[in-house]
Amino acid sequence: MSNDSQGAVKGEAAMLISPSASASSQGPPLSPSTATKSPELPDELVQAGWSKCWSRRENRPYYFNRFTNQSLWEVPVLGQHDVISDPLGLNAAPAEGGDSNLGNGQRKRRSSEEQGAGPNSFKRAKVEPTTPISPSTPGVKPWSSAPEDKQAQSATPTTPSPAPAPYRPTVIYWDLDIQTNAVIREHAPAGHLPPHPEIELQRAQLVTKLRQHYHELCHQREGIDPPRESFNRWLLERKVIDKGHDPLLPSDCEPVISPSMFREVMNDIPIRLSRIKYKEEARKLLFKYAEAAKKMIDSRNASPESRKVVKWNAEDTMSWLRRDHSASKEDYMDRLEHLRQQCGPHVAAVAKDSVEGICSKIYQLSAEYSRRLRQTHLSLLQDPPTEACASPPQSRLVYCYPVRLSVPSPPLPRVELHFENDVACLRFRGEMVKVNRGHFSKLELLYRYSCIDDPRFEKFLSRVWCLLKRYQVMFGSGANEGTGLQGALPVTVFEALNRQFGVSFECFASPLNCYFKQFCSAFPDIDGFFGSRGPFLSFCPVSGSFEANPPFCEELMDTMVTHFEDLLDQSSEPLSFIVFVPEWRDPVTPALTRMEGSRFLRHQLSVPAYEHEYRSGSQHICKRDEMYYRAVHGTAVLFLQNDAGFAKWAPTPERLAELTAAYRPSLSRTSSLSSPGPAHIAPGDRDSAPKASDRTQSAVASPGGHDNNNNNNNSSSGGGSSSSSSPREKMAAV
Repeated sequence: MSNDSQGAVKGEAAMLISPSASASSQGPPLSPSTATKSPELPDELVQAGWSKCWSRRENRPYYFNRFTNQSLWEVPVLGQHDVISDPLGLNAAPAEGGDSNLGNGQRKRRSSEEQGAGPNSFKRAKVEPTTPISPSTPGVKPWSSAPEDKQAQSATPTTPSPAPAPYRPTVIYWDLDIQTNAVIREHAPAGHLPPHPEIELQRAQLVTKLRQHYHELCHQREGIDPPRESFNRWLLERKVIDKGHDPLLPSDCEPVISPSMFREVMNDIPIRLSRIKYKEEARKLLFKYAEAAKKMIDSRNASPESRKVVKWNAEDTMSWLRRDHSASKEDYMDRLEHLRQQCGPHVAAVAKDSVEGICSKIYQLSAEYSRRLRQTHLSLLQDPPTEACASPPQSRLVYCYPVRLSVPSPPLPRVELHFENDVACLRFRGEMVKVNRGHFSKLELLYRYSCIDDPRFEKFLSRVWCLLKRYQVMFGSGANEGTGLQGALPVTVFEALNRQFGVSFECFASPLNCYFKQFCSAFPDIDGFFGSRGPFLSFCPVSGSFEANPPFCEELMDTMVTHFEDLLDQSSEPLSFIVFVPEWRDPVTPALTRMEGSRFLRHQLSVPAYEHEYRSGSQHICKRDEMYYRAVHGTAVLFLQNDAGFAKWAPTPERLAELTAAYRPSLSRTSSLSSPGPAHIAPGDRDSAPKASDRTQSAVASPGGHDNNNNNNNSSSGGGSSSSSSPREKMAAV
């Protein structure tokens, strides 16, 4: 790589980690009018969060700290006690002047404060200003020291502290110190419209409305509930081929009928087949299927031959059920499988047009909602974008950098922030989103490293609200719905990948679950402010070592393999992809078959079911004991590398041994691990352990299974670096 390319990358990094980014002005004091910063106020106090304000009631100035919500009449003293870690000021340094025994928070009140309430006076309620962000010192990692170091620092009065200690997560699941080795060709800024809370709120309402339409259509036309998670997988499958403008709603797809949605709805017709454990359940399910098939063929416009075949098989099954009461569970399941083979093609033929109508209607509504959103969004922009001709491809090689938008962001409305115990709550127009304080601090760091248009964090809270709302809407409102889309590899696996194979980039992640600060994600318009390099299918690296753990959508995985092979074939630089996909064998997925037959495959590793774990996709809000769960199916780990990548990061036995050891579940978490498992299973799967046929395949099984498995969009789980301590060494407690 040329020297000027490296120089450009270093210059950009200097811009990203600007010290001025630590200040925020989105949460000014509410009661008094804030005066301009007085020139006699030292810069150290300004950086620590102090500002000079004017009290209309007392008719005199006072000093307010936006980080700690302190209000003082006297000029603050640098090095005062930390009101967070030492609220009583026991370790505070003596203040200069007559009140040497009182800290800034305990200074003697003036006479106007000591006077009792007169007949014309009243006591005002104390207004607590909203803290915009948790303060942090520029250039210092908030959790780089152990708890003992923090106590030692707070107990030393001679050490000045310009700002209170920031929130330190008890356990962290990321390492943002690892630098990237991914090299790309420089490209022009993206033309996405910048995020806005008003638009995000309207998008959330329209997507919720679209989900309700899907539910109603399935009930009215087919008499079934929508297959679990099928709407989420429809969004994934559509966005693979969508050429529309909206980041979430598909609007320009060909073909209009989604193969994913069509397949999953057809699999639940005439009834949904659930997991069977007992004989009575199998008998009841067989009777329901025969009755539903007969009723459906009578109510639809079916051919005489179809009516004859379905009616004869259904009546024969009911006669057998009335006649034989000593059958075993296996007998009932065999009979159900036979009935499905005989009646399934005829039932599918009469339901085909109706299911295609459902898919077409949902797509048309989505396109209309997308058009409406874009019109509203353009009206909010001060300078609407113009259609520009495509810029010629750049030839300069640089290290990968976050997505930049060509359209400037308009002023954003205020978003309120408050903390409830260990959860940060952000509210806009009555809509509240939540994230735990550890991930909130992570988002602040990612924003500091990646955002270049908001050095004072004035738009930080608005963009965090948009980010959380976007992923909340994509997940859905059901219990544990959508969390499989964001499942993550364990911390130890990321540490091993980085240490042994130089992995520093995630191909499928999000700001909420990423481990590295460089990753690809689904929404470049909002994720780019937090480090995203854009969607992976449009990301074209020249060299680097990558981890890929895609959402388990078959269409997405198949397109991913095509992209892998194109990149490996075009590059002569070291390029490596370590891919984690479910080991579905009954039948095998096209993506897995293609990778196993690829000429770039260097090694394949199989991790058995129930012998490894993943982290929950709701890691940014779930409880500690719900963070991990066992994988209910095997995971295939495939190493796709070109010749230069194989020479540099070859999967040697020693490296593979460490990766395998890192995948073993932690003994300390064994009791808290759960096994979500598929929601439904094919009648042929009689074992308690789920099989590959749980996934959505036409005429194989009922859908809704694989989304609860380790559907990791890429992880916010670990990976150590040789240049920095591992996250486990940074933990204050485990």
